Amino acid sequence: MIETLAQFHFIRPIWLLLVVPAAVIWWAWRQSADPLRGWSEQMDADLLGALVIGAERGGRWKDFAILGCWMLAVIVIAGPTWKPEPNPFAEDASSLIVLLKADASMENTDIAPSRLERARLKIADLAEARKGQPMALIAYAGSAHLVLPPTKDTKVVAQMAAEISPAIMPAPGDHLELALAKAGDLLSRQGISGSVLVIADTVDGDTKAIVEARHAHGVPSVEFLALNVPGSSEDDALRKAANALNARVESLTPDGTDIAALVRAAAHTPVSRTAGAQQQVQWQESGWYLLPILALAAAYAFRRDGNQRREGATA
Repeated sequence: MIETLAQFHFIRPIWLLLVVPAAVIWWAWRQSADPLRGWSEQMDADLLGALVIGAERGGRWKDFAILGCWMLAVIVIAGPTWKPEPNPFAEDASSLIVLLKADASMENTDIAPSRLERARLKIADLAEARKGQPMALIAYAGSAHLVLPPTKDTKVVAQMAAEISPAIMPAPGDHLELALAKAGDLLSRQGISGSVLVIADTVDGDTKAIVEARHAHGVPSVEFLALNVPGSSEDDALRKAANALNARVESLTPDGTDIAALVRAAAHTPVSRTAGAQQQVQWQESGWYLLPILALAAAYAFRRDGNQRREGATA
């Protein structure tokens, strides 16, 4: 209720200025239409009031009903609202962009069968858990490359991830900042919000450059899936970079606990602040709720009163 009141406003508030001329016109009309106007200028008000029987009160309420109709009409025209229009692109708000490291270190077998193979399996599990929800894939090493833009066919993402290896990368290295820049540009270009999941064993790049790339390209949220031995120097380097990015690190687990946590995190993605995503909110017209009231008030205001009906019948 409080949230509704906080969002209440008028779509076209300038039209509320019509209240002033409407009130002035109504007052002038009421004065000119007063059947007792001539008598009131000649007789004492108390005496005139004693001579008038019944009709004055009914006429007064009718006049105010007409004024109420005018005021309601002005409110309807101004467009009262408190509910935003459903966003047709809302389903894309939870897009998940996977950044898969494909450097030679990912072929180490300290995590069986290998770090890279485990990454592929985890992406397949993630694709299954997010079936029907947009996912994208970027591979990086010494350079970063868009493998697949956001798609609801998550099965294709898993299939493409299975083909990624250090052998197909143009240059070796660990330039996470390039992958973050490409992810941010992808979100901006498509005008969507989403989160980024980095699947890597460590981060060897310049932490300052990584942080600058995230902010410069408007990446709203970053998570890490660590494919290394907990407590190792590689794990420490990855967590240091994650702390600088204010990102959460999910450790690799043999079951699906890590994937479940990542899916929950992606479901609570903050709204992107990229230029392409800053779209004006469209609000639902709610003035039509007042139309039945306006119709009833108008019917009452223009109905013939009892005296008029009796006079018509006598005539």
